[in-house]
Amino acid sequence: MKHSPITVSGVEVTPLCDAVGPMGPAIRLPLAEMFPGSGPADDPWVLHFHCYLLRDGAGRLTLVDTGIGGEDSPAASWAPVPGVLTDELAAVGVAPADIGTVVLTHLHSDHASGAVTDGRPVFENARHVLQRAEVDSASGAMSDLLLTPLKDQLHVVEGQAEIAPGIHVQHTPGHTPGHQIARVGDLAITGDLVLHPVQLADPGIHYVYDDDQETAARTRTEVLAALRAERATIATAHFSEPFMRL
Repeated sequence: MKHSPITVSGVEVTPLCDAVGPMGPAIRLPLAEMFPGSGPADDPWVLHFHCYLLRDGAGRLTLVDTGIGGEDSPAASWAPVPGVLTDELAAVGVAPADIGTVVLTHLHSDHASGAVTDGRPVFENARHVLQRAEVDSASGAMSDLLLTPLKDQLHVVEGQAEIAPGIHVQHTPGHTPGHQIARVGDLAITGDLVLHPVQLADPGIHYVYDDDQETAARTRTEVLAALRAERATIATAHFSEPFMRL
């Protein structure tokens, strides 16, 4: 499904739909178990896996998240691989080599697997921005398969940082230790800060796969309150519609 770009503070933001589908049986649970306290929900949760392309006034390109990756991705056990991110980029006239900066909101397989294929960086000319806490906590397949090939292209930050003109990242821990969101003007690209619309109505609702559910709920509550005070727009990872005004 194609969605139109929006322009925020002189930056064009284009949503790219890498995949659509439910979680696979390896991790799928009833919604009432994935979001305890959210009330009964019998419908399957169909996720939209959104990444975002940012183009500033000088033509510099930043990509936020890299999707689920190919057939042999770490996400293959549960996500609808292969992702089509490079096709989505090609449809808007962008090749992987054109990307100058990649922001990885965190190192879960549905947000970062598309950064590497066949042991090599897909976005060969890009800095890959991660929070120090995310790098320090990385282990297992995502560390071996992603951080090792990307080691010469990592740009590690701590807390809030401007990573390209007008584009900032903000540390929002809980879902993972180094989860971050990206900000452009009054737009927040939220990664997995918010997983499901029930958490907009009640940010205190936990998500079973948050690394630290209490910290995630506290972070979500604080960040959403600040964004609502700004009347900001959020660009989500997994909602059916990529943009939502708070």
